[in-house]
Amino acid sequence: EIHTDVFGRGAMATRLGVTDPISLAKPSARDFQLTEGMEKLLRDMGKYETEEEARHRQEVLGKLDALVNSWIVEVSDEKGFSEEFMQGLRGRVYTFGSYRLGVHGPGSDIDTLCIGPKHCDRSRDFFGSLCDKLRALEEQGTVKELAPVPDAHVPVMKFVFEGISIDLLYAQLAIPKIPEDWDINSNLILRNIDEQTIRSLNGCRVTDQMLKLVPDIPTFRLALKFIKLWAETRGVYSNVTGYLGGVNWAILVARICQLYPNASANVVVSRFFRVYSQWRWPNPVMLKEIEDDPMGLQIWDPRKNPRDRGHIMPIITPAYPCMNSSYNVSESTLKVMKEEWNRGDLICQKSGTHDSIWHELLEPVRFFEMYKNYLQIEVTASSEEDHRLWEGWVHSRLRQLIMRVERFSYGILLAHPWAKEIYNEQEPLKTYYFMGMHKKAQPQGSTGPVSVDLRGAVQDFRLHVFSWPAFKPGMDIMVRHVKQKQLPGWVLAMTPPPAASAPASPEKPIEEEAAREEVQKREREETPAPDVEKEEVEAPAAKKRKSEGVVPDAPPKDDEDLQVVYGQQNNDEDLKPEEIEAGERNGKVSQDRQFAEADLLGYETDELQPPDAPDKGERKQVLIKLNKPLTAASMARQGQ
Repeated sequence: EIHTDVFGRGAMATRLGVTDPISLAKPSARDFQLTEGMEKLLRDMGKYETEEEARHRQEVLGKLDALVNSWIVEVSDEKGFSEEFMQGLRGRVYTFGSYRLGVHGPGSDIDTLCIGPKHCDRSRDFFGSLCDKLRALEEQGTVKELAPVPDAHVPVMKFVFEGISIDLLYAQLAIPKIPEDWDINSNLILRNIDEQTIRSLNGCRVTDQMLKLVPDIPTFRLALKFIKLWAETRGVYSNVTGYLGGVNWAILVARICQLYPNASANVVVSRFFRVYSQWRWPNPVMLKEIEDDPMGLQIWDPRKNPRDRGHIMPIITPAYPCMNSSYNVSESTLKVMKEEWNRGDLICQKSGTHDSIWHELLEPVRFFEMYKNYLQIEVTASSEEDHRLWEGWVHSRLRQLIMRVERFSYGILLAHPWAKEIYNEQEPLKTYYFMGMHKKAQPQGSTGPVSVDLRGAVQDFRLHVFSWPAFKPGMDIMVRHVKQKQLPGWVLAMTPPPAASAPASPEKPIEEEAAREEVQKREREETPAPDVEKEEVEAPAAKKRKSEGVVPDAPPKDDEDLQVVYGQQNNDEDLKPEEIEAGERNGKVSQDRQFAEADLLGYETDELQPPDAPDKGERKQVLIKLNKPLTAASMARQGQ
């Protein structure tokens, strides 16, 4: 769409996105220098693969394509199709994600999608005969770490093919043959296919749409590569634990590129922090208007879908059917990301024209020095194979523990999960996860110590993970509350030293406590942030904070009076902590607790339904009734 420049200069520009650009300014000579410095830093850190590595990836993709096509012909032959029909019969292998966007690095996996005809079934053939072919290659050493996950929200086969990690999805189309002119971006291909296929196709369609909706692809790629590295360094890159994953960060960066279409990569990164530190969530981030196609597929629409109203940080995919890609985000993880955006904005304002900016932004977070209270989650199993599967399952459920901490503390407590698993070399069959715990900002005038009982949250979480259908004897999980000074020594030894290699900055270092205080101030006062879509301003609070200085990664001041305890609760007074596991396994925990667990998982969950539970319609009413005393927020949602 062609439009007049919103700044009244009479210029013409191509509009990309749902609003006009904020600025059409061209890069300065200094911007080019800073962008070159950013790219050099990324290369020095080894974030670009060599030509030899790139060729090897292409070779592996070619072998995977040949493997898929031979599999489709074998399945067709077994099902009695004629040789004439099988002439020219083939599937397709597409890439998506970071590899398709061009922001992958050495060691990155490749997200791939296999397209097959309607007679190649997902359950019987893709996870059957194709998986068997991969197992045969595993015996030969060509394939390693094969892990089919057919029951995932998006079914996937994970494996390592000649040293390259592959995530392979499958889309079973409703046509007998895939024509040469078949277009994956056409909405017509979505007819008569199941939801698992729609979700599998969505990755490729979203990636292609993003590349079409950014004004300058090289600038987008460089800025996104830096933001992904920043998110990993600062511990907020993990969709499974409630932060954001690759597609989420890509959409956020693409939106900044739309708002600053002529900017260089250094400006895109700077404005990334400024815009999202002031963004008024849950207003959605969108790259284009949501397409309401007459095909009738469900799209993200909080006006029609009650579940969508509970999303606190919607980031909408640009391909039909448009979905919220960040539904895993919780109140706790959103607060962590807000603090990181505020920190990034402060650094960019202080060091925006100095070479030290990139080093300061990428300084590792000192997570194990940030809080006084932590949850330590220990995952164990009796064999290496069981441990790998059990670890993956528990990791995918950690956001459920965050939700329970928030709910069982009645909104007083927030959890800051560390996005990565941690291993101790002395314990090969044990994986550790950690969560820092701190008080939510309380209304002005609220004083006095706070005591929070997390026993119910932990017990319900254990019930949830032990309900896994693939559970085996020997698999176990322990959740402990530990003080910062009680953390294992080998964990504290992992805390990185302060960055010393960055060029000296002409100004005082920016403190991370200031970013945290800004978020808490907004929460207490409930003051809406400026509408950055309309004009670019520097917040007065940010100007004030620029001259302040405190020790980085300091523990929140309001945690001095926080006490976390495991007390007696509900009908389990007779259970000692060491008896909890046996009680849960033998059904000793109260039936009401199990029923409440089903409520926490959602109305569709039937795994923990008591034998005398009412039918679906009656059960929903009972669950709402049981849910009323849990939190004020749940009652507010019911009122809506």
